Amino acid sequence: MAISVFDLFKVGIGPSSSHTVGPMRAAATFAQSLFDQGLHAQVQRVEIRLYGSLSATGVGHATDRASVMGLMGEWPDSIDPNSIGPRIQHLRESGELSLGGRSTIAFDWHRDLLLLDESLPYHPNAMALTAFDANGPLWEQTYYSVGGGFIVEAAEVAAGTAAGHSVELPYDFNSAAQLLALCKQHGLSVGELMMANERAWRSEAEIRNGLLHIWSVMRECVEQGLRHEGTLPGGLDVPRRAAKLHRSLLEIGKPNVISSTLSAMEWVNLFALAVNEENAAGGRMVTAPTNGAAGIIPAVLHYYMKFNADACEDDVINFFLGAAAVGILCKKNASISGAEVGCQGEVGSACAMAAAGLAQILGATPEQLENAAEIGLEHNLGLTCDPVGGLVQVPCIERNAIAAVKAINATQMALRGDGKHFISLDRVIRTMRDTGADMHDKYKETSRGGLAVSWVEC
Repeated sequence: MAISVFDLFKVGIGPSSSHTVGPMRAAATFAQSLFDQGLHAQVQRVEIRLYGSLSATGVGHATDRASVMGLMGEWPDSIDPNSIGPRIQHLRESGELSLGGRSTIAFDWHRDLLLLDESLPYHPNAMALTAFDANGPLWEQTYYSVGGGFIVEAAEVAAGTAAGHSVELPYDFNSAAQLLALCKQHGLSVGELMMANERAWRSEAEIRNGLLHIWSVMRECVEQGLRHEGTLPGGLDVPRRAAKLHRSLLEIGKPNVISSTLSAMEWVNLFALAVNEENAAGGRMVTAPTNGAAGIIPAVLHYYMKFNADACEDDVINFFLGAAAVGILCKKNASISGAEVGCQGEVGSACAMAAAGLAQILGATPEQLENAAEIGLEHNLGLTCDPVGGLVQVPCIERNAIAAVKAINATQMALRGDGKHFISLDRVIRTMRDTGADMHDKYKETSRGGLAVSWVEC
């Protein structure tokens, strides 16, 4: 099972990687398959069926809209987020859908888009699409959105081929223990080992350019978050805070020791808030490794780039590579899906990844990097995913800011040690997996428990 850094960091749109990015990719893949098979001319309508968590919080996470846009041939890394609203409105008024952007079919929003109160096997995030001709079903496919924008087809699951890329890596690893052993055996840092693995897919120049593009999208997401004010969409009337906080920080005079420290942490908060407010509004962003936790990694990297006068592009590259090593371990051995293991899989994984990335560029040994990731993840164990109103707003936005600061602290603690610690990262990841399995479904991105219910009761 080979996972690339570009699998974990993907350009997409908000508000959710598993509920928005994944379903859009699945529907676009389905539409493309109809054209590839030459079936598109026979299609008269397409039915979308959403199951499990995709159904329970689908409207709040824009799963319905994303699925329809995917059928219209749009992909999350290239769609203009501002075009979605007007195009959905036109579709609902006209009753016509442009399949793959190339042929027109009938589409009735209430008949052809079904949110079902049932689940399918393999994963809570499931969706099925069926194309009909004049005689009935013509082509059907079931997809699972397994977190971070990853999708797998039911046929892949049945055949046992849904594990990842079939690429042979020079330094493949399935555990942190294996990663550390490889680093020691070959005299490599985690970042160097990851770069060698990435070269199995593409050249080093392509890797660098791709990661710098990811960084540019993250920076633009922050800038967009600082420009917008008002309230977030969805009906909760949650106010945007990033722009106001930004003005406040710019007005701070010459800081003393205490205010300087607090100010630095406020900048971290600011970056995370800006990203996650933009995500909640459906803007352009990067899965890191998911949308619900997308503010943590860019906040920590922004923090380093802003407060380190010697920061350079190599730091950006190495940060992403160090972070991705931990993300790969979380995905392989547990999950990065809130619908599968709760928010510990999203915010917890992102916190560990950010701590690892920061440790990498601060000169940590592989053992110290593993320790930083372990601290970051350990103190997010048991974190539930209970978004109020099914929206990625409360408590998600603030949770990213808190976790970003926690990642920095985890790195600082690890760098003060020699890498030796009581609980290994592998054990913490397994604990996250087991805790997620024990967690009641109402705490796993269904908005049927926790804060989501408490808010309604109040």
